[in-house]
Amino acid sequence: MGDLELLLPGEADVLVRGLRSFQLREMGSEEWSQQHEHLEKLNMQAILDATASQGEPIQELLVTHGKTPTLVEELIAVEMWKQKVFPVLCKLEDFKPQNTFPIYMVVHHEASIINLLETVFFHKEVCESAEDTILDLVDYCHRKLTLLVARTSRGVPSEEEESQDSTPMQELQKQAELMEFEISLKALSVLRYITDCVDSLALNTLSRMLNTHNLPCLLVELLQHSPWTRQEEGTLQRFEGGRWQTVVPLEQQKLSKLDGQVWIALYNLLLCPEAQARYCFTSFAKGQLLKLRALLTDTLLDQLPNLADLKDFLAHLALAETQTPKKDLVLEQIPEIWERLERENKGKWQAIAKHQLQHVFSPSEQDLRLQARRWAETYRLDLLEAVAPERPRCASCNSEASKRCSRCQNEWYCCRECQVKHWEKHKKACVLAVHGDRAK
Repeated sequence: MGDLELLLPGEADVLVRGLRSFQLREMGSEEWSQQHEHLEKLNMQAILDATASQGEPIQELLVTHGKTPTLVEELIAVEMWKQKVFPVLCKLEDFKPQNTFPIYMVVHHEASIINLLETVFFHKEVCESAEDTILDLVDYCHRKLTLLVARTSRGVPSEEEESQDSTPMQELQKQAELMEFEISLKALSVLRYITDCVDSLALNTLSRMLNTHNLPCLLVELLQHSPWTRQEEGTLQRFEGGRWQTVVPLEQQKLSKLDGQVWIALYNLLLCPEAQARYCFTSFAKGQLLKLRALLTDTLLDQLPNLADLKDFLAHLALAETQTPKKDLVLEQIPEIWERLERENKGKWQAIAKHQLQHVFSPSEQDLRLQARRWAETYRLDLLEAVAPERPRCASCNSEASKRCSRCQNEWYCCRECQVKHWEKHKKACVLAVHGDRAK
């Protein structure tokens, strides 16, 4: 797989070592754009490494060079830019961009960073290397999960909802809204990986997750509303792989990746002894958590057997006395990145927007062509397509398949009907394969 590497080990080391934080007014600048491109390359290399089951140097380099806190700071900085500067920029009288590509790069930056964090936070050492910024990341994830819960009341944006006569800026705002939804789903996965480290988290981080933000109750809300699923013209759809996909009836009981992330996060937060000792089981919390019992079906337990322990815990909780809220004696450490950025830039949002309009978001045609060429070189999609495993195809109708013959494990099908239809052709090969394996 060496010829499929996007970055050589030495190049990756240089790019990781060079990662730094930028001020809000620098976003979109030449130097910032270069780092954005470096992050995209690191992002793709991390995905390549994971997909090809190779060593994972990006995650090791981030730990070695202490750059995980830098990524968290950049993530929160671009989140603030989108909330505080972008709306002001759009209202400036002189803001009439013919090309929204430079702005899209900044808007897309948050998605790039959270995607990289989702890939590398699978490894506990990366989570531990975030040090004090883990508090800032927990707060960030809480904000995104709160947006997900709020979104269920007004529906989820869809790529299909496009008007042919929209202006470039209207189109950009639609893309930004859909991107915000995807970012929130990535934040959910990052939070789950943080809960995998719950036994090694500092007490103030654990207290913030459990009592300041009451994440267990928020996760219950997510399971109940499941914003990554929807009914569209009588069919169930799930948001997977960056798009809405129809779920065939036979697959509807199958646990989705996102539902699985929520269940695992709840399991980690509620069954860790340290967390149980710190979480205040008030009457509200108890009422919310006991709603989980109706969702813990036999079908779910077959897919995630560890949840049987959660079911037992909830049975005990139903009989336990509720607790009154108590003042935590732990000296609470406050996340400081958002507070610091807001303090440094308070009252300057319009000045930042005007500066960027003049120096960043009014590029010449030549600058735009250079940027487009650089991005074409950055996004080496041929590498991702070459290394990504080809999606299995149905042996009967040749559409994408997700079910496998349970006996021989050799043939794939998209649905039960296709499997039955193909059985006459497949029967002999299936029997031979099964008996052959037993003979071995």
